[in-house]
Amino acid sequence: MAAKKKTPELESKPRSAWDVYATPKHRKAMDKLADDYMTFLTACKTERETVDYARALAEKNGFSEDAASGRWFRVMRGKTILLARRGKRPLSEGFRLAGAHCDTPRIDLKQHPLFEEVQVGLAKTHYYGGIRKYQWLARPLALHGVVALKDGRVVEVVLGEDPRDPVFTIADLLPHLARKQAEQKLSEAFDAEKLSIVLGHMPAPAEKKDDENGKGRVKKTVLTLLNERFGIVEDDFYSAELQAVPAGPARLVGLDGSLIGGYGHDDRISCFASLRALMDAKTPEHTQIVILWDKEEIGSDGSTGAKSMFFEYCLDELIEAWEPKTKARTALMNAKAISADVHAAVDPEYQELHERLNASLLGYGPTFCKFTGHGGKYMANDAHAEYVGWLRNLLDGAGIPWQMAELGKVDQGGGGTVAKYLAAYGMDIIDFGPPILSMHAPFELASKADLYATTLALTAFLKS
Repeated sequence: MAAKKKTPELESKPRSAWDVYATPKHRKAMDKLADDYMTFLTACKTERETVDYARALAEKNGFSEDAASGRWFRVMRGKTILLARRGKRPLSEGFRLAGAHCDTPRIDLKQHPLFEEVQVGLAKTHYYGGIRKYQWLARPLALHGVVALKDGRVVEVVLGEDPRDPVFTIADLLPHLARKQAEQKLSEAFDAEKLSIVLGHMPAPAEKKDDENGKGRVKKTVLTLLNERFGIVEDDFYSAELQAVPAGPARLVGLDGSLIGGYGHDDRISCFASLRALMDAKTPEHTQIVILWDKEEIGSDGSTGAKSMFFEYCLDELIEAWEPKTKARTALMNAKAISADVHAAVDPEYQELHERLNASLLGYGPTFCKFTGHGGKYMANDAHAEYVGWLRNLLDGAGIPWQMAELGKVDQGGGGTVAKYLAAYGMDIIDFGPPILSMHAPFELASKADLYATTLALTAFLKS
């Protein structure tokens, strides 16, 4: 007797990751992953710190800079890293690649930053990436980065994270004096040249009686303290990369602790999930590649951005070490890739900005974004239907919840990722990552369930 044919599910029904992973075993693993991620997010607030973390994790898991070993990594300028594990199948049959970016919107110190006004020591800044300037005012900030000295030494700076450290801030204008500001457009009310960071207030001792009210004594105190702690002088700021970032650790949010709040989910949550997936997806069929890029937030330019030749140079090294007869174009055309980047979750207070049939919800797993760009799909990668079908089958077969969405309503939303730069090689690629609330803010929100589902999804992809 023939088996009864199963009735297909006619209606699309997204699944909550909380329901899919409701067992105690899954919840325990979810909580452990969230704890590990919060430790990472607290420690890695710059692209350099993220790359250092990735390198240490790789070395701990047997990766080296010897491509012949089959587990290889290469670092570019301390800000971008590529990791690769050789698969059972030849590179000519393609590879599996997950690419994320490790830079985040922030406030950079200018190269000649220090000055003093009305007994306050300040630092001039230049904001980096798509931030809303007012969100950075009147909040505790920490300084992270490096200072390169003339003798070749590089001084690492982290100041404001230890509870014993001072923090920094950008002062806000009190409402009583801000009536004119309140009447301005939001884009005009906050002058970028006024985003100066408060560094100090105590004047250095007067050198003579006439100097008691002299200008520059607070700046001198700031320079003295910086020299005592880090051995730097004012000219060293010319060769420094110092970033002001929100001070303090990532935290659980909500009475149920179901959300993770912190700085830099976009896109360090994808960096973390991709690295964890690579370490978990051992003995692969196809070669696995994870790459963490810098400069995505300002257009992917520069020698460490996705527009650079770094990826091509690394692929050339792998081919030379593993399969000298393989053509790079053959490996690229047969590759399958994920642009691991976050998606904008529906904001409960601004639902009207989203088209609900094609919107991303917190807690429903990672989001496929078939195309990026803006308006009429300008400046977009648009994943091919066949590849989307292959990915659907992969995740459904693994029992992993996922969703698909656009970034806001047509003509109201839009954005870009690194996907279009990799698509130029001919590989299959799509944007894929967890939904985030308050994206690009100094304190973003992610769901623990989405982090868990995304990590499992990327593991399944790299193993495929």
